[in-house]
Amino acid sequence: MRSPRDFFRPLALGAPPPMRDLPVRPSRMIHFFDPSNPRMVEKAPSIAKKVDILLGNLEDAIATENKESARDGFISIARDNNFGDTQLWTRINSLDSPWFLDDITRIVTEVGDKVDVIMLPKIQGAWDIHFADQLLAQLEARAGLQKPIQLHCLLETALGVANVEEIANASPRIQGMSLGPADLAASRRMKTTRIGGGHPGYLVRDDPDPENAQAARLTHQQDLWHYTLGRMVDACVSVGALPFYGPFGAIDDPLACEDQFRNAFLMGCVGAWSLHPSQIEIARNVFSPPANEVAWAKRVLEALPDGSGAVMVDGKMQDDASWKQCKVMVDLARLIADKDPDLKKSYGF
Repeated sequence: MRSPRDFFRPLALGAPPPMRDLPVRPSRMIHFFDPSNPRMVEKAPSIAKKVDILLGNLEDAIATENKESARDGFISIARDNNFGDTQLWTRINSLDSPWFLDDITRIVTEVGDKVDVIMLPKIQGAWDIHFADQLLAQLEARAGLQKPIQLHCLLETALGVANVEEIANASPRIQGMSLGPADLAASRRMKTTRIGGGHPGYLVRDDPDPENAQAARLTHQQDLWHYTLGRMVDACVSVGALPFYGPFGAIDDPLACEDQFRNAFLMGCVGAWSLHPSQIEIARNVFSPPANEVAWAKRVLEALPDGSGAVMVDGKMQDDASWKQCKVMVDLARLIADKDPDLKKSYGF
């Protein structure tokens, strides 16, 4: 058994020590782009100014014949641009793929100083993280990096969900997790071809009208991902990592996208993926707390400066528990206000 004293020691001679606390930055959207697509590459610097996280995708959605050009494209973009306070991430190919080793080796040794987070797809258990953790430390030492690269786990297999708590605790590198509904649905043999969101067949039905048994009965569509999302949020929060909703595939249904993102926000997620520029503003609006709720939370904090005792605010009892809820809201608003001048004004900071 590994000693707890060793947990925050580098796993390779010359590698930077692991972070004890994760950097806290706005992370409302992870915007995906294809580094093998010249048009997307050209737009990347301008898109970066609109998003919290820009991610160069090397895995799914990149054709096999374009894997190497996507890797080369990402390295060039990282080397040739300074994205300021926008985080730069990449999703590399899975650990069992023939591209993984070249992906991680070249990215860390050539542009590791520019990359904040590497997203690992199809994580099955803590053993995947231990392997990537050790390899990353060796590559960081070779590259002479001063800051460790964080790992973001993509939860998209039934085994990964079963092991989610162990995955979250596997390494100090764990930055967070995202829900991958499409691959997870296939892994579970779920009978849906949708990428995220609800399903019209997954529903509950009102009881019959006792006075008219033949009357129409309303149905209510349910969320296929509620259980998994809740487990992922708890696993992340328990170790100080950040939970994210993943992709919403129906680009032509912005209202449903907004609903799904808001459900994730209310359950504790800090952000979601944006697969198309139209989803950037949806994520920005949903994962930024509403100004009226921030104003209310500020009033509660003012009425209970240290969180102790109980007071009435507009006829509603407030105590330590509500103080903590309000502090979460105000702290998030302050964080976002530092990056977003319009929201800073609406929040009154």
